[in-house]
Amino acid sequence: MLLESKLTIFFDEPFWVGVFEELDGDKLSACKVVFGAEPTDAEVYAFVLKHYDHLRFSTPIKAEIKQKADNPKRRQRNAQKQLEKSGVGTKSQQALQKQYEENKLERKQRSREQREAEKRRLFELKQQKRKEKHRGH
Repeated sequence: MLLESKLTIFFDEPFWVGVFEELDGDKLSACKVVFGAEPTDAEVYAFVLKHYDHLRFSTPIKAEIKQKADNPKRRQRNAQKQLEKSGVGTKSQQALQKQYEENKLERKQRSREQREAEKRRLFELKQQKRKEKHRGH
């Protein structure tokens, strides 16, 4: 059961970036999307409708659910502080960093396997050439 889904759009020099956050109980996962030029509300809405199912969210991390203050002035002050600090919550940043690290490990493993396969291929080619040289004698 998905409790909350949130999209934060901010300008991260030189592109506009959107961070989707999903809060499921006490688990938070995030996904980063680069928009390029500043998206209009209609473009964001169309993107969410068309591409939300295909977004790759990070593995969920444990997040604390904060109780919201009843005082509207306090809520406004807190929102202003969050905007001044950064456009993305720290838990979201952690989730995105975790996803980045996982992708990096996968990429390293894939490139290592490709390197080893190429090494094996060259070795077998060299062995084959050696055998062909001795074939006539």
